[in-house]
Amino acid sequence: MPQSTQPATGNGSARAPLQMLACAPAESLAKRVASHMNLDLVPAKETWFACGEGKFEIGANVRGSDLYIFQNVIAPGDARSTYDRFVMLLHAVEAASLADAQYVTAVVPYFPGARQDKRKDRVREGISAGLFARCLQDAGAKRVIALEIHNEAIGGMFNPAQCRLENLYLYGSIAPWLKRRGLAGDVVASPDVGGAERARHYAETLSSRLAVLSKVRDYSTANRVVNSTLIGEVNGSDVLLVDDIVDTAGSVVAAVEELKSHGAKDITVACAHPVMSAPAWERLGKLSARAAAEGWKFNVVGTSSIEHPDAPAYYHSFDAAELLSRVIRGVNTRGSVTRAQHDR
Repeated sequence: MPQSTQPATGNGSARAPLQMLACAPAESLAKRVASHMNLDLVPAKETWFACGEGKFEIGANVRGSDLYIFQNVIAPGDARSTYDRFVMLLHAVEAASLADAQYVTAVVPYFPGARQDKRKDRVREGISAGLFARCLQDAGAKRVIALEIHNEAIGGMFNPAQCRLENLYLYGSIAPWLKRRGLAGDVVASPDVGGAERARHYAETLSSRLAVLSKVRDYSTANRVVNSTLIGEVNGSDVLLVDDIVDTAGSVVAAVEELKSHGAKDITVACAHPVMSAPAWERLGKLSARAAAEGWKFNVVGTSSIEHPDAPAYYHSFDAAELLSRVIRGVNTRGSVTRAQHDR
């Protein structure tokens, strides 16, 4: 396979020849990352049998390589489940390990089970994030690269002697992108107290004010927010509402309604992972229609960790391919992953 001719950005020479391959749902993202690095993807093939089993075949020599395997575990339009796609990733990681790749890294922008990182006072349930971490390291992954993982503590669920988690932060790349497109606003808001630190990073990068919504959830019902309260001032200001995940958009609707009730003007919602489970698009569409009727602007920004090719006009996608390419180059050349996240 061709090797990158770009100069190393790290502290030394490549630790091993750099190669990349992709599971089918992540092929588009992987190709864009590879193009930033003047690489071709290693040919690979997924096979699904009638009984539902699958297998993964690598079509070229990867022995001794520093190999990066891409997978999108949530893929709109793909009939297979998140669990199917995760198991296919395990097949790919094991195939690479058995093919004697020197380093195997799973690139999983949306880490599955990240919201199931603790029991929440329920002792008779599993901790899925830890289960998935053990599966990846036991399959042969030496490193996992994720984007804005829901809880940083998940890194402690990996055995560092076997596998390490690289949790990438978006604000250094996406905040300037939002500003260039007039979507940064005057105030950066978090939809909950848990996301306040994320919002603070955006606010500092954009030199904006900070506001936080304190929301109350009903944990007896999945994805249900009872109410939220604003901490901060948004009256007469355009607001950038930042979160890591938009799933059914219930939190987004509650947050936007709270911000509007306090006099916010235009609102942009920016998230790392636009999961958009039903009824998310319906809810967001109603907000967009309300904005048009009332004369204010409503936009939603998500990253290419989950791709929506048929998204409505108010939705904008930030391509994480360049960020991922910088980080992969940094890992391959033993460079600083932190610096790679902020170099542009």
